[in-house]
Order: sequence, then C-alpha cells, then structure tokens
Amino acid sequence: MNEMAATTDRRLLRGAQTRRTIARHAADVASLEGLNGLSIGRLATDLGLSKSGVQTLFGTKERLQLAAVESAREVFSDQVVRPASQAQGGADRLRALVEHWITYVQIPVFPGGCFWTATLPDFDSRPGPVRDLLADQHSDWLGRIAAELRAAVEAGQIAELDVDLAAFQIDAVLTAANIALRLGRGTAVDQARRVIESLLTPPGREA
Repeated sequence: MNEMAATTDRRLLRGAQTRRTIARHAADVASLEGLNGLSIGRLATDLGLSKSGVQTLFGTKERLQLAAVESAREVFSDQVVRPASQAQGGADRLRALVEHWITYVQIPVFPGGCFWTATLPDFDSRPGPVRDLLADQHSDWLGRIAAELRAAVEAGQIAELDVDLAAFQIDAVLTAANIALRLGRGTAVDQARRVIESLLTPPGREA
C-alpha cells in the first residue's frame, strides 16, 4: 500500500511539473503571438510531448490560456513585485518597481517583452474568464503603483497629486516603453524614467 501511494505521489509530482513547464512555455508563446496563438497541438510539438497528454492536463484552449496567464503572473511577481518589496515603501519602492519592470522587459524575461502588453489588447473587449484574469492582474498592478504613490505623498516624499491619475500615467509610459523597445528604440527606457521622475516632485518644488 505504501509503495502504491509513493508511486501515485511521484506521478502527481511529475504531472504538476509537466503542467508548470507547459504553462510557462505557453506564456512565452503568448508574449510573441498572443493568447489566441496558443494551441494544445502546438505546445505538444514544441515540447516533444503527446497531444493527448497535454489535452489531459488542460482539457480546453481556454484552460490553457488561463494557465499561461497564471504562470506569467507568478513570473512577474518573482521578477518585479517581490524584489521591489525589499525597498522602503513610498517613493523608493515605486522607483524599485519601475526599475525591476524595466529589467523584466529589457532581458527580456518573456521573448515578446511585457506579457501583459502583448495579451491584454486581444481580450479587453472579450468577456470571459481569460479577460477577467488579465483585468485582475492589471488592476492589481495599477493599485500597487497607486498605493506607493499614496504612501509617498503621506510621508512627505513627493508633492500632492492625483494618485490614480499618476498611476495611470506611469502604467501608460511603461507600456509605451515596452513597445518602443520591441521596435528597437533603446532610448525609450531613459525617456520613461524621466517622465516618471517628473511625477515624483518633492514638496516645495512644484512647477
């Protein structure tokens, strides 16, 4: 009985690892071709797996898309959110978020650059679970930026501003920088830094 249980556990672990590998590769593909570019057959071929095996793990294209988004979210958290959390809250953490985000797209962690910039336009007008998950991630990101801006204002690190508007502006500038980088405009990163820094004016230095 114990041997059977151990065998079952090993199979479950292998299945979970295979699922993570497929989901991560799906996120890579989606960053280049969009979530609609995913297919069970394509991923099976890419990874040298059987189509039936991938089908068993995910079942439908939508579930595969959701798994790709979840994988991308974990990667984004590991590469951007968690490292930035080590900085002091407020202006320092906001700058850390921006710098880690820039590194994330410059490496790039996903071959197509920012996963969210590549996938959100495909689903922003398509109601359903995939859109909901993408929208939730985007809302979390904007909320995180706004929270650090608010903390910076409350700590007297930056001048009073509309934190929600500023968060929107920062997200828009980073999105534009990602697109510019994909088009070969390396100067976009410094331009983005300058625009964002202009929003972080210390008290008493307002224009």
